[in-house]
Amino acid sequence: MDLDVAQVRAFVRTAEELHFGRAAGTLAISQQALSKRIARLESLLGVPLFQRGGSGVRLTEAGRRFLSPARQVLAAADAAVAAAVGKERPLRVDVWGHLYAPMRTLAQVAGRAGELVLGHGRDLPSVTDALLHGDIDAAFGRVHPPLHPGLAHRLVRLEPVDAVLSTDHPLAAEPALRPDQLRGSVLWAPGALDRLDFLHQFADRFGIHDRAGSLNLGLTHFLEEVARDPHRFSLLPADVPLPEVPGLRSVPLVDPTPLYAWSLLWRTGNEPPGLTGLTAACAAEAGRSRWLEYDPARDWLPEPPAHHARQGDERRR
Repeated sequence: MDLDVAQVRAFVRTAEELHFGRAAGTLAISQQALSKRIARLESLLGVPLFQRGGSGVRLTEAGRRFLSPARQVLAAADAAVAAAVGKERPLRVDVWGHLYAPMRTLAQVAGRAGELVLGHGRDLPSVTDALLHGDIDAAFGRVHPPLHPGLAHRLVRLEPVDAVLSTDHPLAAEPALRPDQLRGSVLWAPGALDRLDFLHQFADRFGIHDRAGSLNLGLTHFLEEVARDPHRFSLLPADVPLPEVPGLRSVPLVDPTPLYAWSLLWRTGNEPPGLTGLTAACAAEAGRSRWLEYDPARDWLPEPPAHHARQGDERRR
């Protein structure tokens, strides 16, 4: 049985969208052409791959079994084309979490990771969609549940976080602060807190009940808002270069120190060759710069420590 790659690609894209019109649009073909490709594939396999009805489009049991190996077929076909033409395309890497300057970390490994093309995602949901559609190869930012089952991730860096607050804040003169000392202050967020997993979990864990947010118009504007109010504070990774904002101070957090987790994210069964070089470069820099140090007696992570320990075990294997 010989599979037609175009038919397999039509199936995979429809399985990801669960909508024939949207899937056809992403492939730049008509919905009729898409339907014909899937019908021919189902005829060849002798089983239906989709249930079509008033409740929408759903995968059949055969379709669910077929999806993962179908993605592997596409990955192999794309790799074969790249090998035949004799040129490996650059790895397309998107980032999100721009207020926390994710490019700082990638810049430290980019020169050793092969050719990269960097983009700017909006948030984890938009980057997830781009990965599942094959628009990008990998992504870099903070991963938090729920994560799409078709994606995999690897922890790259655990970064200490400081409190940033107005120089008029009552705690501004302290050399360091415990997170619970910020109770009674207002956690200022660059957007709705329920969309900012790290800040949301920090507030819940340390009893920060006063929370508010604004539009994300960039780091400088955000920090100017923090500096204007002596009751506000926010969180930033400790080595983020701060813009010159008058009346702003950055104070280390201790007992425990919150850690911001950066991860690489990619689609399973569709791992381009360049991904190996990027993960190797990240692992090498993590060893040199002690990026993955974590002490549960000293540090705080939003996710259970056992989760990160398991990831560390997987990396060592």
